[in-house]
Amino acid sequence: MEGSAIAALESTPLFAGLSNEDLGSIVDVGRSVSFGSGEAIVEEGDPADGMYVIASGEARVDVGGRFHVLKPGDFFGEMALISPGRRMATVRAQSDVEALKIPAEAFQDFLLEHPAIAVAMLRAIVVRLREVEQRIDAWMAQ
Repeated sequence: MEGSAIAALESTPLFAGLSNEDLGSIVDVGRSVSFGSGEAIVEEGDPADGMYVIASGEARVDVGGRFHVLKPGDFFGEMALISPGRRMATVRAQSDVEALKIPAEAFQDFLLEHPAIAVAMLRAIVVRLREVEQRIDAWMAQ
């Protein structure tokens, strides 16, 4: 899975522009996980203990009755890497899914050794938060 995991990370905005060496280091921190079609990857309310990057297959995210589909290179749970809490959505495999799970605790230690990766991630998280803010503003304007 290492090759497909690196390819998925390359297409993930959170890790855009990182070297293959850095991407390989991230893969080394993570572990490969598999889910059958229909199986829950995470459920709302579960402890948020890491993030997932989809390497193959598709998953469906349900956030308060709003749905969207994740494809290879898409990710979720990135906030768990920085701050513990509970899952705010249910993510279910729509087909067989291979993913890279990056555990929060191991990744925090990794970031201390790789500050450039931490900065790149912070930029991507801010972009994602701005997108959410825009969606909330649009929803409130209705």
